[in-house]
Amino acid sequence: MITVRRSNHSDTRHDLLIRDHDLTVDMAPSDGGSDDGPDPHDLYDASLAACKALTMLWYAQRNDIPLEDIEVSVTRDNSEERKGIYRLMAEVSVSGPMTAAQRETLLGVAGKCPVHKLMTSVTTEIETRWRV
Repeated sequence: MITVRRSNHSDTRHDLLIRDHDLTVDMAPSDGGSDDGPDPHDLYDASLAACKALTMLWYAQRNDIPLEDIEVSVTRDNSEERKGIYRLMAEVSVSGPMTAAQRETLLGVAGKCPVHKLMTSVTTEIETRWRV
């Protein structure tokens, strides 16, 4: 279960609890927040970057690809979000003594990570109700 609870009744900061992990979330100053932590869109975008990185690592470890370092950056273009278009650009950087073919394989694996699939290939159904 993931839980979000307001931290202080005088501002926009919230505590996000995921298992035993406690994170701070907030809104950007442009939205009236204090920017004490990432906003929900940041978390959504970050889940894609984290999934790509972890999926590449998982694949490399299981296939003896000499991957040493991974960096995934995600840039958002939400200028048409209200029209139903939310664009994310993921840029991947890896290091290690890999062949060009291994590097291309890892890029393909990054494009198939579970969160990428969730964001692009499935219908997500959400029900919101009062807790009893």
